[in-house]
Amino acid sequence: MDAYALHLAMAALVGASFVAVSAYYMHRKTLNQLLEFAKTLEKDRDREQAEEEEHSRKYVERRRSNSRRKASGYHRRGSNSLPNVMAASGHLDGDERRNGPLPIDGAPAGLPRLQSRSEGKAASHSSSLKIAGNLMRPTSPKSPVASASAFESVEGSDDEDNMADTSKLNTYIHTNGNAGPEGNNLFQDLPNHSNANGEQVPAAMSSMIRSHSVSGNLHGVQPDPVAADILRKEPEHETFVRLNISPHEKPSPDEEDVYRNLQGCLELRQSYVFREAIAPWEKEVISDPSTPKPNPNPFDYIAEGKSDHYFQMEDGVIHVYANKDSKEKLFPVAGATTFFTDLHHILKVIAAGNIRTLCHRRLVLLEQKFNLHLMLNADREFLAQKSAPHRDFYNVRKVDTHVHHSACMNQKHLLRFIKSKLRKEPDEVVIFRDGTYLTLKEVFESLDLTGYDLNVDLLDVHADKSTFHRFDKFNLKYNPCGQSRLREIFLKQDNLIQGRFLGELTKQVFSDLAASKYQMAEYRISIYGRKMSEWDQLASWIVNNDLYSENVVWLIQIPRLYNVYKEMGIVTSFQNILDNIFIPLFEVTVDPDSHPQLHVFLKQVVGLDLVDDESKPERRPTKHMPTPAQWTNIFNPAFSYYVYYCYANLYTLNKLRESKGMTVIKFRPHAGEAGDIDHLAATFLTAHNIAHGINLKKSPVLQYLYYLAQIGLAMSPLSNNSLFLDYHRNPLPMFFLRGLNVSLSTDDPLQIHLTKEPLVEEYSIAASVWKLSACDLCEIAQNSVYQSGFSHAQKSHWIGKEYYKRGPDGNDIHRTNVPHIRLEFRDMIWKQEMQLVYLGNAEFPIYIDP
Repeated sequence: MDAYALHLAMAALVGASFVAVSAYYMHRKTLNQLLEFAKTLEKDRDREQAEEEEHSRKYVERRRSNSRRKASGYHRRGSNSLPNVMAASGHLDGDERRNGPLPIDGAPAGLPRLQSRSEGKAASHSSSLKIAGNLMRPTSPKSPVASASAFESVEGSDDEDNMADTSKLNTYIHTNGNAGPEGNNLFQDLPNHSNANGEQVPAAMSSMIRSHSVSGNLHGVQPDPVAADILRKEPEHETFVRLNISPHEKPSPDEEDVYRNLQGCLELRQSYVFREAIAPWEKEVISDPSTPKPNPNPFDYIAEGKSDHYFQMEDGVIHVYANKDSKEKLFPVAGATTFFTDLHHILKVIAAGNIRTLCHRRLVLLEQKFNLHLMLNADREFLAQKSAPHRDFYNVRKVDTHVHHSACMNQKHLLRFIKSKLRKEPDEVVIFRDGTYLTLKEVFESLDLTGYDLNVDLLDVHADKSTFHRFDKFNLKYNPCGQSRLREIFLKQDNLIQGRFLGELTKQVFSDLAASKYQMAEYRISIYGRKMSEWDQLASWIVNNDLYSENVVWLIQIPRLYNVYKEMGIVTSFQNILDNIFIPLFEVTVDPDSHPQLHVFLKQVVGLDLVDDESKPERRPTKHMPTPAQWTNIFNPAFSYYVYYCYANLYTLNKLRESKGMTVIKFRPHAGEAGDIDHLAATFLTAHNIAHGINLKKSPVLQYLYYLAQIGLAMSPLSNNSLFLDYHRNPLPMFFLRGLNVSLSTDDPLQIHLTKEPLVEEYSIAASVWKLSACDLCEIAQNSVYQSGFSHAQKSHWIGKEYYKRGPDGNDIHRTNVPHIRLEFRDMIWKQEMQLVYLGNAEFPIYIDP
């Protein structure tokens, strides 16, 4: 038994020894192989580095030779890494070079990599050559790092390539399923490129396009992060794959009738909306759009003489005459009966089933066209953006096109301000309540509060779940700590301290805007129509507190609260509200000396707004409505009733102010946040642009009309999320894809936002939730400048001196960071739709609507 155990032990020892020796030799052999492989890699790296240096030397020499040719008038760009955006022969002019039909340098994923040949090598030799590693990954002249090209993931690309020279492709991709008259595939063989001297030029690798699914993502295309260096100094050389429907759509007789109805709606709008007789860019020609010099004395009043104009209120509308003895109306405006008749015609059109069907189909097609554009051109847009020096999303101008002044600060800012005043000015008499004058300290003692007790939660001004579909509760959030007396002290300008606290708070917000430099705001401030002196009180508050900023203009908002004032006995009829709102404006226009502070303030007022809860039920107006003087019942007039009388008086006022060389006030009401669809029909006829407009998703006809007319929509998805519509259901991304003129705004930073920069917060959340690209954000920011009421000089400085031209001709990528590609596509598709609606007879103005 002992001998058997000994034999087993010896056998185990021998086996273990054999395994150990075998492992040692295998390990040694592996190390030797690794060392040899490392030496081989080092040699290859040294060889590649030498080849890159030689490539860089040849690139410099080629650039020098190109510069010499450019000096003699025959400049062409060509290198292994630069995209060829020139035609194969001949020269291209500016517009043709940028927008004309160009050959596609593209191939689908799965084809072998492009092979570049040195000059002088015959095409027949290409099939026998292997592509070197440095040609597989072209390097940028600015970076020795090989770029991850569009075909980096293609396997087997180092095999032999057979690239046959074929005729050049037209850049129009036919969307009827064919790539050309004869082809059935989207891509064909790549063309052979030659420069003006007949030398072979490598095909552009940066122009090759990758397409991905767009489900769950607006773009689905990953841009090349390094190749943009190629175009760093040439942002104007932008080409893109253009879309064209072939054969051309020919509408049926039924569709022609639908298009004629849409034509009639657009022509009705043209007959109503106020347009300046002389556009701002014609009044003030700016040759050097440098930073406009700030006005050192914005509130200095220069006496102006009184004109002979005479005005008189007639059936709710003020009419102007040349003098008191004249009987001819200088600025006639459509009557109430005509307006309500036209409004009912619009409502009849948008309710027709065949028109709804066709408009829905066109809108879906617009959306799909944009998705296809993104799949084909997102890379190119990204490269064009990277080629624009200095600009990015953070330093393009963004205008908050819809924000209420009483909520323009965030809750933390208001809290700090209240604590500061309670600490520094506790003995300031601030309010008269219950027959007693109270100091600020006494007010807080009556509330059993101290400065130490205050925090954001106790302030309770932030909207929460309780405000959803409860506009009344949302309005109560304007009361700090739930106390109306604190709102009167800190957020009102007509109080015992003449609005001094609100003025100081406003100046701090102005300072924040000035510090950000690239953010602007259009603050809405209220005129209630309870008494005529409201205008003088507001103007006095603005002037006395020196509330002026180059980053801010003002809009006047009119709350639709007739029924409240009627119940309180403040007014006897709707006519009283119209008198209190518009008569002071006509007085100061005819005779500025009658209201000097108001005259100065109106230079900063750019718009008139209508605000209140749209979800309240109302009766649709008929063609024969009572006049405002006859409206003496306790019920609030319908939204469209307010719209007409505000529009008609404002139209006449603007005509009068324009005739005297004064600034005009545009009609920009809230509409489509909730309530009936006829709100949006009324503003379609009368408004320059509107706030919200989310109810457009309920009416494809109105949505299509708003697209064709390019009416601005100042949308506030975070505000809608707190009141009427969940964020993920907001139609803004759909509107943007379809090409509606949308911008982002904050509405109520005090109730909605948490950061010091609420507008950037709005953009960042939209970008994160809806996967908006940098190009999308910059396009929306550009729209906000277009929609805003800032001066022509400021817009010229912010988005380009020719911003008023339609399409890419008015774009300056160095200021907007929006590629010409995007605006060319938008303009092309819009013109196609207009031609379709006007049955091939559309006329396109050179300039945008002023």
